Amino acid sequence: MALAIRRPDTAFSLDKSSKATRRIEDPAHLAFIRKLPSAVSGAMGCEACHIRSGSALHRKKHTGGQQKPDDAWTLPLTADEHREQHSGNEIEFWRRHGIDPFELAIRLYEDTGNLDAGQKHIEAARPATRFRLDKPGHAEDYE
Repeated sequence: MALAIRRPDTAFSLDKSSKATRRIEDPAHLAFIRKLPSAVSGAMGCEACHIRSGSALHRKKHTGGQQKPDDAWTLPLTADEHREQHSGNEIEFWRRHGIDPFELAIRLYEDTGNLDAGQKHIEAARPATRFRLDKPGHAEDYE
């Protein structure tokens, strides 16, 4: 008598989602993102911009066409920056600005609703301000 273990077809699939999987919507998080300064320029008056590129490291699927990613994958950008983000290669846009969008989105979602923490995450992610945070004694020289 042989022993048979029954497994569903998806037993070894890393990604349990499908086209039928509904995206996670979080209006409170989107409202929080809109209150933050831009991840790129630091300007206020931002839109909640979804990251459409994928990252295997962060288990973030690429979404394109008519798909929109979960609301956790959003960052604050001005309207002009948002258009630029989606006008070409999105990964190159973030590289050009020296920002890891996936890590920043994760940090912002972890602290959603906490404006002080959100602003600190954005400052830490922006190359123009990153060195200021590493050298607290010199911050007054650049403000």
